[in-house]
Amino acid sequence: MVRRTLTALLLLAVLLPIIYIGGIPFVLLVAAFAGIAVWEYVQIFVLRGHQPSLGISIGAVLLILLARAFLPDAAPVVLTIAVLAAMGLHLFMFERGRETAAVDLVITLGGIAYLGWVTAYLIDLRMLLDDGVWWLMLVLVTVWVADSAAYFVGVRFGRHKMSPRLSPKKSWEGYFAGVLFGTVVTGILGALCSEYGVLEISVVDGLSLGLLLSSLTTLGDLGESLFKRYAGIKDSGAFLPGHGGAFDRIDSLIWAGALGYFWIRLVLM
Repeated sequence: MVRRTLTALLLLAVLLPIIYIGGIPFVLLVAAFAGIAVWEYVQIFVLRGHQPSLGISIGAVLLILLARAFLPDAAPVVLTIAVLAAMGLHLFMFERGRETAAVDLVITLGGIAYLGWVTAYLIDLRMLLDDGVWWLMLVLVTVWVADSAAYFVGVRFGRHKMSPRLSPKKSWEGYFAGVLFGTVVTGILGALCSEYGVLEISVVDGLSLGLLLSSLTTLGDLGESLFKRYAGIKDSGAFLPGHGGAFDRIDSLIWAGALGYFWIRLVLM
């Protein structure tokens, strides 16, 4: 617990200034986490005997993130080329005798789409929206509060397992505590942001954003657990002491970035 807490505090001390600065430092931060996460993702499936393309996966994810940040119109082109390149490689591998090349291809494409295209919404949230730094901060705080409340309440009061196969330690008590705290805190923060003029968001809108994120970002955590259970491992890696791998740290944030971005665009703009 102590190591986990110290790592979390150190991460915040490093991440918050970079998020505030934005620009190239922020893009590099997201790219670093996504690059390590896709490496972990590939290794998870290698443990089960698959051979997704590590080179194409990492290269495509990094290029997609950079394109979404600095050349948004080119991002679909990058994604398309990555898909075609992946198919070409795995066709070649099948001709070389790799009988499960079709499955390898699907795994490669899944990593590119999820850890590249979907993760890039964190960049869109920070760089494409007016007052993006505050929107991103609000989304991240919502997820952190919901995750923390779910963890501590679940440890103390959890009795009913939420997903016994995917995540045996998660409980419905913890989940609903996370939804409650995440929703309320986001509503309060939204009111404060509006009061001090950093964002235009009402209490009701803050509550609805908090409810959306607190309710659904758990699926990002469970989605990564699906991969880990398939490989029979506890953590995706050992990148962060007490916290596991990079994929373990951004699993919920991937969902939060996409959901938060579209909610803001559709509801407030």
